[in-house]
Amino acid sequence: MSQVYNFSAGPAMLPVQVLKQMKGELLEYGSARASVMEISHRGADFMAMAQKSKQDLRDLIGIPDHYKVLFLQGGASTQFSMVPINLLRGKTKANYAHTGHWSKKAIAEGSRYCEINVCTDSSDNKYTDIDAFANWNIDPDGAYLHYTPNETIAGLEFDYVPEVDMPLVADMSSSILSREIDVSKYGVIYAGAQKNIGIAGLTIVIVREDLMGNVIANQPILFDYTTQTNNDSMYNTPSTYSWYVASRVFEWLKQQGGLSAMAKINQTKAKTLYDAIDGSDFYSNPVTIRYRSRMNVPFLLADESLNGLFLEKAAVNNLITLKGHRSVGGMRASIYNAMPQEGINELVNFMKVFEKENV
Repeated sequence: MSQVYNFSAGPAMLPVQVLKQMKGELLEYGSARASVMEISHRGADFMAMAQKSKQDLRDLIGIPDHYKVLFLQGGASTQFSMVPINLLRGKTKANYAHTGHWSKKAIAEGSRYCEINVCTDSSDNKYTDIDAFANWNIDPDGAYLHYTPNETIAGLEFDYVPEVDMPLVADMSSSILSREIDVSKYGVIYAGAQKNIGIAGLTIVIVREDLMGNVIANQPILFDYTTQTNNDSMYNTPSTYSWYVASRVFEWLKQQGGLSAMAKINQTKAKTLYDAIDGSDFYSNPVTIRYRSRMNVPFLLADESLNGLFLEKAAVNNLITLKGHRSVGGMRASIYNAMPQEGINELVNFMKVFEKENV
């Protein structure tokens, strides 16, 4: 099998080392004498893995003791509901930043539970820029402020953390574990697994203890953070294989030197690709430089009629899933933690050759 560099936005590529571990442990895990997909989540082998994975995640991110870590199902989209259910706490309003496709979906779901104040809106500039925080219209009566630090589709990433006198909620699905964060600035952090954590089926939630225990009445019991915390994320059977894969990714990240090391690697990868785009009249990126994503890099060809040929030849050169989202067009290279610098170099070299052949 030839080396393929997978630029998918999610489910995304996994570290080769982790894939090899998964292969080696597929038929028999630990002392269980069966696959990790076959053993009970209440058994000693799985429980030990679950506990270690939770501690590894705490170590990697630096999660304070007064925050709970949950390994849930339902994807990040389920958190669009769980956040207001748990955080409104008797209030009727919440603040949301609208900076892209996923924050828009969070707003739509949040509006089913309360009045939404959209405190900033990037839709007018087609999600290519973020208004200065000083210009945000934040309702002080809001129960919380929700934002999406990195918008996967448009490639728009915050370079600051909003500072507010209310719980801050962040959908970090496409940026978690890519660099260090100060968890103490947040009330809730949540992230779908299928980008930087592992495979689809798992959602990580980090929630401050004081924000639990006062949910909207008559909601599903599984949507209560307290229920999940009191049952170690196992009120019902969790997504066991997804959890296992995440545990292996956490171990791999520690071996790479942790999040400070990953941040430097990711910065170099992004710079390599953006420099190639900016150094050419053939390619372009529409996002304001300050807010360009380090995880998702959309780019356009000067001649859109060449899009199909670009993708066809890229695949021949072992560069796959580069097609941009239909709402943006062009190309998109998602360069999460598992994407090595070599993959970026191969993409840049291909882009240069393609340009010479088609100008």
